[in-house]
Amino acid sequence: MLDGFSYYYGELAALSAAFLWALASVLYGRIGQYLAPLKMNLLKNIIAMAMAMMVLSGKGGLFAGIDRYSMSLLLLSGAVGIGLGDSAYFGALRHIGARRALLIMILSPPIAGILALSFLGENLSIGAWLGVFVTIAGVSWVISERVAGSGSVGAPVKPGIILGLLATLGQAAGAVLSHAAFMHQNISPMRSALLRLFGGTFIVLIAMPLLKSSAGQGYSNLNTLRRWAVVLMTVFIGTFLGIWLQQISLKYAAAGVAQTLFATSPLFVIPIVALMGERVSLRAVLGALLALIGVGFLFGLQ
Repeated sequence: MLDGFSYYYGELAALSAAFLWALASVLYGRIGQYLAPLKMNLLKNIIAMAMAMMVLSGKGGLFAGIDRYSMSLLLLSGAVGIGLGDSAYFGALRHIGARRALLIMILSPPIAGILALSFLGENLSIGAWLGVFVTIAGVSWVISERVAGSGSVGAPVKPGIILGLLATLGQAAGAVLSHAAFMHQNISPMRSALLRLFGGTFIVLIAMPLLKSSAGQGYSNLNTLRRWAVVLMTVFIGTFLGIWLQQISLKYAAAGVAQTLFATSPLFVIPIVALMGERVSLRAVLGALLALIGVGFLFGLQ
């Protein structure tokens, strides 16, 4: 039994990261009511970096044993995936809402698979590709429900779609770059996560004075202990643990498979919102079951 779990170490890490991101997304939605997205992106990165550095402080240096090539790949991965990708995603949320933004992000797994095939020579089996597309179909069916009512009234749709596509490409490219670093060298997932956060933070610091979206709700709104507690808990769950688990998945599983399993995050939101008293439709349940069948293909037919 334990041997079976260790064989799917990367896949299980990706599913765990998806669950934590779903939980954190509910909390990030509340934080977004009093903190601008780009400023939240910067704050979460800085806090997560501090957490990672505390973990690594007694383990022989923050980046011990990582060569320049791998370090460059991970910094670029963070700049593209966390810095540009997350910022574009936050912008997409404002223009087209969560459902349509998530629907566009479903393109990330096949893009990651194609990029990994093109640049790393990593080919998935027919069973794995079947699992990717069945999982994507299930998740898409769930999050596209009542999509016409999403987004802000009167908000321009085209910029949101463009930002969503940029976020999708950034996430996919970031995942493939991380996977390339792991293929080149045996690196601790925690150290790789820290390097990605450094790269993402650097890009956000450059973008903040250039983008008007960084204006608005600022850090002065974090004026109660309760709000800080929510921020710290959300960053710990969604960014620190989430990115660490995502790096584990990219180390031990194929890039396309890892991204597909991470894309199941919206499905975990279903039981969370149900426990919060929100009605869950039959379509959501059936879509989740279809996605689970796809996940089963990923585990059984690779």
